[in-house]
Amino acid sequence: GMTAVELGAQSMSDEVLTANERGHSAEDVRRASRLIRESEISLGLQMMTGLYRDSEDAVRYTCREFIALKPDTVRIYPTVILLGRLFESGEYQSFGFEQTVDLCAELLREFTAVGVRVIRMGLHASAEVESEMLGGVYHPAFREIVESRLFLNDAKQKLSALKKGHYILYTDSRNISRAVGQKRGNIAALREL
Repeated sequence: GMTAVELGAQSMSDEVLTANERGHSAEDVRRASRLIRESEISLGLQMMTGLYRDSEDAVRYTCREFIALKPDTVRIYPTVILLGRLFESGEYQSFGFEQTVDLCAELLREFTAVGVRVIRMGLHASAEVESEMLGGVYHPAFREIVESRLFLNDAKQKLSALKKGHYILYTDSRNISRAVGQKRGNIAALREL
């Protein structure tokens, strides 16, 4: 009765996988994905951003490699650091919040454009994570923030091609909070533009 398998690939960079002692290689993910696809089982892939030794280029590479594997679904988890000798010593600098939001907005656009459903972004809301995290990126409404950033980026792109002036942006009622942005941030950014 099993209909889907998700692989916790996390990255398709062997350097990142080795540095984080994941115990598998990018080729292992490719091979497992092929076997799952050949079995006609739905394939889900999970990725993380901001792992030790990660970079924006490595994250973008993972996105492209995931797309090539043709998953049905993807989950994107920004790294949250709960225990961290490397982090506490300063050797490991995780991605910042704004950097992660921008990067995840890019990933969401790329996956959506090719028909891959992103079924989760960020960890589930957790008081434990909020109180114990040392670093990394966590917000209980992370996906909403990322979707809001996409709306802002699209609006900026359209408005930048127009003459300076007053404009009204319309959206349906389901997207009002995304259009306005967290703490009305999109309104402020667009007003400044």
